[in-house]
Amino acid sequence: MRVLEGLEPQNVFYYFEEITRIPHGSGNIGQISDYLRDFARERNLFHVQDKWGNVVIIKEASAGFEGEAPYILQAHIDMVAVAAQGCDIDMKTEPLKLKTEAGKIYAENTSLGGDDGIGVAYCLALLDAKEIALPRLEVILTADEETGMEGAKEIDLSMLQGHRMINLDQEEEGIFIVSCAGGARVDVDISLKEESDKSAMKQLAVSVKGLLGGHSGIEIDRGRGNANWILGAVLCGLSLRYDIRLSKMQGGQADNAIPREAEALIWVREADIPEIDAFLKAEEQKWKNELGEADSGLILEKVFHDGIVCGACFTRESTAQALACLCKLPNGVIDMSADVEGLVETSLNLGVMSFREDGLRLSYAVRSSVDQSREELCRNMIQIAERAGAAAQVRNVYPGWAYRKESPLRDRMAAVYRELYGKEPTVEAIHAGLECGILAGKIADLDCVSIGPDLSDVHTAEERMDIASAGRVWDYLLAVLSK
Repeated sequence: MRVLEGLEPQNVFYYFEEITRIPHGSGNIGQISDYLRDFARERNLFHVQDKWGNVVIIKEASAGFEGEAPYILQAHIDMVAVAAQGCDIDMKTEPLKLKTEAGKIYAENTSLGGDDGIGVAYCLALLDAKEIALPRLEVILTADEETGMEGAKEIDLSMLQGHRMINLDQEEEGIFIVSCAGGARVDVDISLKEESDKSAMKQLAVSVKGLLGGHSGIEIDRGRGNANWILGAVLCGLSLRYDIRLSKMQGGQADNAIPREAEALIWVREADIPEIDAFLKAEEQKWKNELGEADSGLILEKVFHDGIVCGACFTRESTAQALACLCKLPNGVIDMSADVEGLVETSLNLGVMSFREDGLRLSYAVRSSVDQSREELCRNMIQIAERAGAAAQVRNVYPGWAYRKESPLRDRMAAVYRELYGKEPTVEAIHAGLECGILAGKIADLDCVSIGPDLSDVHTAEERMDIASAGRVWDYLLAVLSK
């Protein structure tokens, strides 16, 4: 039984549901890449699949469109695979459980992957369409966009003829994205020294829950709490007053998603338990007041264990140093744009916190529309880490996408939009990263606009896609291509 059967446009939702049946979280895109390759083979379409999992598919022009310049369509094939706490779905091996409610599509207890599954579905529906006359379509489907745009960096596009591209990785209908920030990933590794003496100590589990989370390129300026950062700040304050020793600490599922939950296991002295309990209650209220209505669901949960949950124990000194390093590193919005009102210029997000054998790893997504600001922020993070005795490395650097003053594609798409809807589209730059800047370095004089349907709470288990909006964007896309 197909959950989306009967929804219009049928072919788009058919392929979207097909995509959700194939696990395709970042770093796990082999099956979806092979599916796309087989799709092209079955239709005798020219295609290339490379070792990174990128797939390029070309459909020649319909009769009467041979003289029309080609269109490049682009989407990415991976998703941010995030599950709600307690969800028993293995997103590396199991399909998503689609549901519909109140005109929206969602996946039960997990992210939906509308970013960018709907973009891929649009491409497949166009490639499969037999009754629609279209110009030559050159479809670029890239791997692992969400973890640093690795696929776009490696892809060979020498077989393409087009110089105008519609990117289908936008999350608000009626808004043309024409510029975006560049970014990087930064990993900070903090060493910890083991402690053997745990006498007169008990284990305490502390967790931060109930936060909204979200896409770090979209919701970073909306006052939402970062569970990793909050937990680190709470424990850092605790370490200044009491003898605490880390046993483990973790939170977040993707560095470009604002983490909703984080947890730590620490050793504390039994004599300090009443005061620690009171301290944590006060911290919960302090953070509730700090976040206010922007993220009102915060819960600071604590459980004192009678037995031993985890045998690891790190020294008081190295615990304090690790927590101090975490708190000294910046997080959130760094600068707002001086040129575009309301646009975040530079930010970073502590997306993943993980424990390793010899210490703690902090993984950040760094974004900026100014390359120099991004580089300075990364250098600053390295210096802070090194002064704290930690190590930091920068990886997956990608360029921003500069605004193009003269854009025939943007003009054409705006004219079609006015004709269909009787109003002007909104033209914006965004803080989130898109692959357009990388691909512009591979295709000479690339003219590009990014569009998409309404998606909400992307990169969270509450992600929703508006069904009617997805249909309208399909109709608009057809109008642009077949005009």
